[in-house]
Amino acid sequence: MTVTRFAPSPTGYLHVGGARTALFCWLMAKHNKGKMILRIEDTDQKRNTPTAAQQVMDDLRWLGITWDEGPEVDGPNGPYYQSERRDIYDRYMKQLLEKGSAYYCFDTPEELNALRQEAIAQKKNFAYPRPERFPDEQEVAKAQAEGRPVTVRFAMPNTDIIVHDIVRGAVRFGVDELNDFVIQKSDGVPSYHFACVVDDELMEVSHILRGQEHLMNTPGHIALQDALGFRRPQYAHMSVTISEGGGKLSKREQSKTLRNAIKTMATIDLEKVAEVGGLSADEMATFMANKSNPDAPQISAMAEYLGVHLPEINVIDFLKSGYIPEGMINFIALLGWSPGDDKEIMALDELIQLFDITRLTKSNSLFDRQKLTAFNTEHMKMVAPERLLEHFKRYLAINDLPMGQADDATLAHILTACQGARTLADVAAKCNFLYQDVTGYDPKAIKKVLKKEGVKDILIKIRTALDSLDNWDDDSINKAVEELCTQNDVGMGKIAQPIRVAITGSMVSPSIHDSLVLLGKERTLGRIDQLIEFMDTL
Repeated sequence: MTVTRFAPSPTGYLHVGGARTALFCWLMAKHNKGKMILRIEDTDQKRNTPTAAQQVMDDLRWLGITWDEGPEVDGPNGPYYQSERRDIYDRYMKQLLEKGSAYYCFDTPEELNALRQEAIAQKKNFAYPRPERFPDEQEVAKAQAEGRPVTVRFAMPNTDIIVHDIVRGAVRFGVDELNDFVIQKSDGVPSYHFACVVDDELMEVSHILRGQEHLMNTPGHIALQDALGFRRPQYAHMSVTISEGGGKLSKREQSKTLRNAIKTMATIDLEKVAEVGGLSADEMATFMANKSNPDAPQISAMAEYLGVHLPEINVIDFLKSGYIPEGMINFIALLGWSPGDDKEIMALDELIQLFDITRLTKSNSLFDRQKLTAFNTEHMKMVAPERLLEHFKRYLAINDLPMGQADDATLAHILTACQGARTLADVAAKCNFLYQDVTGYDPKAIKKVLKKEGVKDILIKIRTALDSLDNWDDDSINKAVEELCTQNDVGMGKIAQPIRVAITGSMVSPSIHDSLVLLGKERTLGRIDQLIEFMDTL
């Protein structure tokens, strides 16, 4: 059976690159009628964020990516949090130590750094000097009594290792490139490398799909598998996704954007900004010096406080920006994979049917935001109305917009009135006039519409015609506007645009009849009166 796994570390929000890995794992499992496991790799207790695991699961579910085993689902191979599997890891760690495939080390950070500096001075790659005789338990106890850090390193075999990769073919790692590495940290917690190898075996993972940056880790994982008598899963190391700026699509883009924005602000209370982000004064200083990058929630909080727009990098960013999951999934699926023809716009069922892991590409993929928006536009047309309404309500809720208080019928009407919108954010912006008063008029609207001859007289006639309507509906409003056009011998724009400026303050809104029906008769007339009064100031 095909068994894939997505194993995020709960150190922040789900990055779009992680979402791509999860999607490919999910598509492969679904295509082959296998299963996907979600495993939370939370052994790095210092960097784990308490709410991050739940946020990752929420983001996956928003995208439509489900798991067959894992947190909140359970299954025969749990627990699915690595922090709850310590007894399992300890058994296999003991096995390696007893057979001489691993050994204890007592080096301090200062001693290790000195060894690395020596290698740099000699222009050599750093290789940990394996002792001729491995320390015994008495020496371990003595080191612990002295307060020295006690770690465990895996003894790499003295041979080349070939990684047979589905994407990259056979990749040979020479023995001089391989180094004994830590498999248990000084706090007794297993390293990522050890824990994932044990878990992949016990959870019967058949295929490991992950980013190209993990390829260098794979020889060590294979050596561990061999030493423990485990089978070797098949590996597929995916290409890098690069940003439009040319670098790797990274969470650091948000940090860079915020840092640069702060530097351009003439007056700013950095202490207050740090407080909003939950940073100390020292942490804020290192961030501004480009020596550290706070976690995504901290960056988002500071950016929101300062009114700085950050580039979307994490899945939740795209939700907040008004993208829908169907468009996101379709776009992400084509980052490093191709169905083999020119077809691009695909529903989820089509992606499952067409997915073939051998069609993953070696070349880097571009995260083209214009293309993503184009995909999103198409899927907003394709998705069922009730499904689009669900997406819209979630978008409004997460952004805490007043429009979110409207009933479903009103929101459905708004979506219908804004057919062809690129994002849900465009829908909200186009209909924002329904939930805020007109406090001023766009200078372009004043110049192109209001300063035209006879506009005030037209507005008075419009007001009279609309006030006389007994029924406030599409047909009645359309008929009234058409009659005004005929009576005044003008085109639709001469009537519609003054109305649009009156009710929105700008030249942008849905169709006039939709806009007026949604706004209501009383508020429409009040805004026309307000504009007529304003015309006397021009």
